[in-house]
Formats: sequence, structure tokens, C-alpha cells
Amino acid sequence: MYYNNFGDRRLSMLMDFYELTMANGYFSNGMKDEIVYFDLFFRKNPDGAGFSIVAGLEQVIQYIKELRFCDEDIEFLRSKKLFTEDFLQFLKEFKFSGDIYAIPEGTPVFPNEPLITVRAKTIDAQIIETMMLLTINHQSLIATKANRVVRAAKGKPIMEFGARRSQGYDGAIYGARAAYIGGVMGTATTLADEAFGVPALGTMAHSWVQMFESEYEAFKAYALCYPDNCNLLIDTYNVLKSGLPNAIRISREVLEPMGKRLKGVRIDSGDIAYLSKKCRKMLNEAGLHDCAIVASNSLDEFIISDLLDQGAKVDSFGVGERLITAKSEPVFGCVYKLVAVEKDGKIIPKIKISENEEKITNPGYKKVWRLYDRKTKSPIADVITLAHEVIDDSKPYTIFDEIHTWKKKKVTDFYAKNLQVPVFIKGECVYESPSLNEIREYCKKRVDNLWGEVKRFTNPHTYYVNLSKELWDCKQELISQHSFR
Repeated sequence: MYYNNFGDRRLSMLMDFYELTMANGYFSNGMKDEIVYFDLFFRKNPDGAGFSIVAGLEQVIQYIKELRFCDEDIEFLRSKKLFTEDFLQFLKEFKFSGDIYAIPEGTPVFPNEPLITVRAKTIDAQIIETMMLLTINHQSLIATKANRVVRAAKGKPIMEFGARRSQGYDGAIYGARAAYIGGVMGTATTLADEAFGVPALGTMAHSWVQMFESEYEAFKAYALCYPDNCNLLIDTYNVLKSGLPNAIRISREVLEPMGKRLKGVRIDSGDIAYLSKKCRKMLNEAGLHDCAIVASNSLDEFIISDLLDQGAKVDSFGVGERLITAKSEPVFGCVYKLVAVEKDGKIIPKIKISENEEKITNPGYKKVWRLYDRKTKSPIADVITLAHEVIDDSKPYTIFDEIHTWKKKKVTDFYAKNLQVPVFIKGECVYESPSLNEIREYCKKRVDNLWGEVKRFTNPHTYYVNLSKELWDCKQELISQHSFR
């Protein structure tokens, strides 16, 4: 698996070593065929946000479809002198055979709700943990950050410019994919276009300008090469004294005689609010009202918001390192926890208890429901239930705070939707991934549908993820049982 169909890279061994030592232990203890349930979820939104965007499911599917252990893998594990020959033979013939349910990519999601639920044999469920986590963690983080940046721009296009400062080439390429889901219009990363269809964008660097005898000659050469898409970088020397005047001169002397227009100028340093306003005035005076001003230089959602509040005359933004690395909070924090086992066809809930309240898990095989207001179509709250429960939206439904249980709300005139969809059933993929453009559009519609208070960058309204009464009772009973051990 490698960027859809590019190359041949084996990723089956991309796992924490303890996945294999535990798997060998399960095998040796006769537990390999026991059925278990795991939830993949996160505990808090990055950047103090009101919601996150889930992404990366398509790559999880690709990985699981192609998960095999080749002869080289088996020989490597044999060299460790830790694993039984029977277990190694089992791995040699391994193919994932379980069930997976997931929330589709591009969906706004909230802490503690299962993004992915795995029902499978112990070894099947265990050895996919690392790859699922690193994939969902990374792409969800970047999609979430990108969506914040896009919303800060208030409709002005955002271009992702971060490849050279990303954490490795996978960070650049899959990061561009995730950023596109989050709403950016394109990327500077060419391979992301070839592999995923994320539009590749770019013009020149300062080195292009420096290579010529003068800034004017550099601009002229570029205009002659690309007369239909001439965008000039104007801050190599001095934006207002040379860069923009030379760009205007190129428009008059080179492009307009060809019947072409100067498409844009880019500012990559300095006081962007001040410079953009001065540039806009000079461009308008030159009759270049249609020439766009692009800004870059270590931008993020807060700087973009400030620039627009200051009246910056910027038409689009290039955002690099602070987007592709999610610099302000570069860890998404998904975890993968055992929540139930099957014994004689009965599902037995399991719980992890901690002195840190936020680390106590929600037990059992579960579903995630989203309750929507019938009039506005906006989400009201999410409810996690046990899998056999169905929320009857033909009558009022009471939700309550898990800790302060006296805080209750009766929801009326709503409809309920189960967020997870089947992805694998008995090892066979039953889910057809939408196109990247379809995921991107789906994400935009779902985010637009959220209440504005949830989308605030600072002190957003808390969107409640509630437990059903039956799940809450189950959790309290397990906590009580384990508290006296």
C-alpha cells in the first residue's frame, strides 16, 4: 500500500512490538479464537476546539485489506527467538476476519465517542491497533486544524503550503489529503495531486527572482512562460518600492499586449495587513482590480482572523507549517481500548478504571447516535448507547449529564441517526469509500450545520456526548465492582 496504487511498500509490520508479544501469548494460551470488542476514540478536542473532524478511514481500509506477513517478516520474527513456530505459521497464513464499524470521514466528532469499533478474534483485533491509531490520529488532527484555518478565512481560499516542514513525506502527502477534507482548496505537494487529486498549486520562490539580473527580468521571464497564470512573488527586495511596481510594469508591458491579465501577487513577509492595503490601492489605481493578493508566512487561524479584523486586503492565504504539523497542538490523542469480550455468545462488558476520571472507559459494545432538530436539521447532542438499544425518535428522549446526573434535558421534535457504518463484515470490506471531493463536500455540509456557538475558536460551547441510562448503569456497576478489589 502506498498512496493508492503508487509503488510497493509493505506495512504489515508497522506495529508496536507488544502487539506481537501479546498475540503470541494469546495463541499459546488458547485464546486466539476468543471474540473481543475494541473502541478507537479520543478524549479531548485539539486547540480547545468545540469539535474535531475524523479522517483517515480510507487508508485504514487499505491497510487491513492488504495485511499479510511475508516470508521476510516471519524470518525476522523468528530471529527474535521469542515466538513459537505454531504462532509464526499462524501469522504466515493470517488474514483479518473480523467486523469493523466506523464513523465516515469528514464527520464532525466529539470526545469519547467510538470513531471505530472492532469486533474480531483477539489477535485480529490486537495487531491492527498501531496502524489504525497512527492513521486516524494524524489525518484527523490535520483535517481539524485545516477546518479551523478555513473557517477563520471567512470564505477566502486557503492553500496548504507545508510539505517541507512536515514530519516526513507521509506527513506531507497524507497531511495534504486530510487538509483537503478540512476545506483547503489545494496543496503545494505534487504527489498529493497525483495520488489523491488534491489540486497542486504553486508559482515561484525567492530564488527565482534572485537568479536574474533584476527583479523586473525575473518577472518578465516568468510572465512569458506562464502568461495565462501569472502570479508574482513581490517581497524579495521591497514590496512597495520595487516588487509591486515591477509587477504592475510587467502587466502593462508584457501581459496586456498579449491580451492577458496579471492574476496575482504574493506577499510572504512584513506587515501583511499594512502591505496588502497599500498594494490593493496601487493595483486599483493601475486598473488591476482583478489582480488577487495572496499572503503567506507562518499563518494560522488566529493570525488570519486578526488580519481580516484589521481590514487586510488579502484574497487568499497560503498556510504552511502551522497547518501541516498542527503546531499549536500536534497530538490528536486517539486511544484503542478493550470494551467487551464474548463468552458463550454473551457479550461481557469490560472497563478500564483510573484515578484520572477522564481515563475511565465506557464499557460494552456500543452505538453512537446523533440527535438532530427536525426544524433546523442541526445536531442537538450525541448519545452513546449499548448496541442493542434503539433511540425511538417518535417520542421525547431524556439526556442527562454523566457526572451531574440531576442535569437533564428532554429532547423533543428530533430525529436520531446512528453515526457508525459497517466497513468490514467477517473480514470482507463492505464499504465503498467516497471520492475525496465527496468527503470534502460532506465535511463542509456537516460543519456548516453545527451551531455557531460550537464553532467558536475561543471558549466554544460544549457539545454534549451523553450516555444512555442503560450504558450509564452498566458503567457504574462495573466501577462499583472493581472499586473494592
